[in-house]
Amino acid sequence: TAVAPALIGEEWCSGQVIITSPRRVAARAAAERMAELLGEKPGETVGYLTRMDSRQGPKTRILVVTEAIFVNRIVQDPELTGVSAVLFDEAHERHLDSDLGLALALESRAVLREDLRLVVMSATIDGARFAALLGEQTPVVESEGKAFPLEIKWLGASPDKRIEDAMASAVLTAWREEQGDILAFLPGVGEIERTRERLEAKL
Repeated sequence: TAVAPALIGEEWCSGQVIITSPRRVAARAAAERMAELLGEKPGETVGYLTRMDSRQGPKTRILVVTEAIFVNRIVQDPELTGVSAVLFDEAHERHLDSDLGLALALESRAVLREDLRLVVMSATIDGARFAALLGEQTPVVESEGKAFPLEIKWLGASPDKRIEDAMASAVLTAWREEQGDILAFLPGVGEIERTRERLEAKL
């Protein structure tokens, strides 16, 4: 959330900064957070564009989009007119759209837009591998974040349970046995909502 706002203050960055995000919810949340940090609402300096929602305006300098939206845009406008930089966030997730979007952006930079800046970001990525893909002179910036202790507890396989039932059970077990907060990862909005419903009934 700090990279794109820092870029729009740079002399070379007169156009828009596009940030790709693998999911609609994450795209909107990132845009809302950046706008909040700037003391604004989404649609002003920072906006977002997903398949089902859009908040952008004539003053939007930072636009967070889903990977599929970015692919559609670069196919329609290979020069990425009015864009100074593209940030590929969560690059370690490696979806078809993210890989295709990066490949098209690299081709655009090589053939049409030598000035286009590309940034690949991830918390768990092999930086050297992506640096080689982006070009010999690509710097790798690493940020040493605060590491927290991690303990893995195997609760056993539950092939007969739906994912939301298994997750609700795991969260309830952690709630009873552990101190502190719980962070649970699920594959999609539907699974998250169904897990939330199950937990609301029991907590």
